[in-house]
Amino acid sequence: MIQIIPSILSCDFGRLAEEIRAVEAAGADAIHIDVMDGHFVPNISIGIPIVRAVRAVTQLPIDCHLMIAHPTQYLRAFAEAGADWISVHVETCDLATALPAIRALGCRAGAVLNPPTPVAAVLPYIGEADFFLVMSVDPGFAGQRFLPEALEKIRTLQHALHARTPATPIQIDGGITIENVGRAKAAGASLIVAASAIFQGRDYAATIAALRTG
Repeated sequence: MIQIIPSILSCDFGRLAEEIRAVEAAGADAIHIDVMDGHFVPNISIGIPIVRAVRAVTQLPIDCHLMIAHPTQYLRAFAEAGADWISVHVETCDLATALPAIRALGCRAGAVLNPPTPVAAVLPYIGEADFFLVMSVDPGFAGQRFLPEALEKIRTLQHALHARTPATPIQIDGGITIENVGRAKAAGASLIVAASAIFQGRDYAATIAALRTG
């Protein structure tokens, strides 16, 4: 099942509660929160207080993507703030420790790989991760150009999952638009994160519908 997950990285933070309610009413399946620390990625974004604020205004699942160094130090804090899904990068931590720790907090655990990282880096965690996130831009900023090489990674990962845990979904994040979302879904992605494509448009419902069916 295709799920459309707006990333608030591109929303109007001066109207955060309104923006969250608007995408929820428009048919969003979850809310994606990109957490950046200025160390693992070259940007600083938002953190635990924003997760708590989003939790106060929506019943949708909150999907926290931790683009931070040493993410295991903060797992409990994000879970207690209201995260339902927490994803961590294979480049930043020992997934063999981090994924069970996320699950023990009652959250869905995601394993993430950056564009330069081979799919082989996450294959040992099939069965341990509740979902896998393939980055289709170099993480750090919204509005970047989609990297088509992510599609082959998704196909490779989907093949490996089909042989062992076929129900495990693949998430894609970065540069997703109405024009390229069909390629991502055809490759095997079913959790579609979009930031600029949604929040820079005027009709959230139409955009979410187009991403779902495109």
